Amino acid sequence: MHMQNIVVLVGGVGGARFTRGLVSELERRYPAAEDRPRVTAVVNTGDDSWIAGLRVTPDLDSMMYTLAGVSDDERGWGLRDESYRVSAELEKYGVGWPWFTLGDLDISTHIARTSMLRDGMSLTSVVEKLTARWHDGAGLPVRLLPMSDEHVETHVEIDLGSGPELVHFEEWWVKHRAGVPARRFVQVGITGASATWEARDALEQADVVLIAPSNPVVSIGTMLAVPGLRAALDASAAPVVGVSPIIGGAAVRGYADACLTAIGVETSARAVAAHYGARRDGGLLDGWLVGEEDAVAVPEVEALGIRARAVPLWMRDVATSAALAGDALDLAQGVRDSAG
Repeated sequence: MHMQNIVVLVGGVGGARFTRGLVSELERRYPAAEDRPRVTAVVNTGDDSWIAGLRVTPDLDSMMYTLAGVSDDERGWGLRDESYRVSAELEKYGVGWPWFTLGDLDISTHIARTSMLRDGMSLTSVVEKLTARWHDGAGLPVRLLPMSDEHVETHVEIDLGSGPELVHFEEWWVKHRAGVPARRFVQVGITGASATWEARDALEQADVVLIAPSNPVVSIGTMLAVPGLRAALDASAAPVVGVSPIIGGAAVRGYADACLTAIGVETSARAVAAHYGARRDGGLLDGWLVGEEDAVAVPEVEALGIRARAVPLWMRDVATSAALAGDALDLAQGVRDSAG
């Protein structure tokens, strides 16, 4: 399979680390930059919010900072060497979310983004301008595209004792640490949103589509719910290969298990594959990577009509992330070869 264009559907830190590994693996396989496939990441924006008058886009920023090499990998989010004087002052004024701390350097990104949006630029254009500053103006090795230019927010219905209420996903995730059972997820604004033409075009031109090990419910699920995006994916001739975010019956990061429980899906690699479904039956996947710990699930996944492989899934560093990305590319090649 001759690869010119690779599209990754991503959300959050796991998706960012996987994409960074993909870049490293492509550099290894294609030493000459002119021979290297182009990588486009379509990114979840359902976690977006307005905080203290600023537009905050957590998943897009995780992708940008990680690919720029400035992310705080130990903490798992934000920039390295942050300070928090502005957030401390905002809290004294009673402004913003005190449980959602924004670093001073990070706030500059949000100010720049908000200024550009207020000037009438689309989010897609804003992302292009923000990402162009890195690596001495050379930009990032991956083109980042928001799933939609319209503002969509994932909210969660919970009950804190006074009856059901909807709260922003980040409040449930960060403030409550998903400790309050979620009754349902609501994508506020999604009916008036649409996938950008850039995202649809990327999927149309793709030779391979990879589903990063991101939250199946509030990241990948939200993206697929955006009008036009799933249709573009279904119309793509590219093989679609996903990476399980569940290893050994547990979420790799965060509280994906709480999200899966809320929609009635078991926390297992096989169950997530079944949730996505086989592409031949109208689902999402042609191929699915599970962890070595879940090798017993391989025949069960293949019985669903999805080619499966058990490989090391833990992304401990760039090298292990690159090896995982290579396994995903190899599985995509196998799917293409078997299709003739």
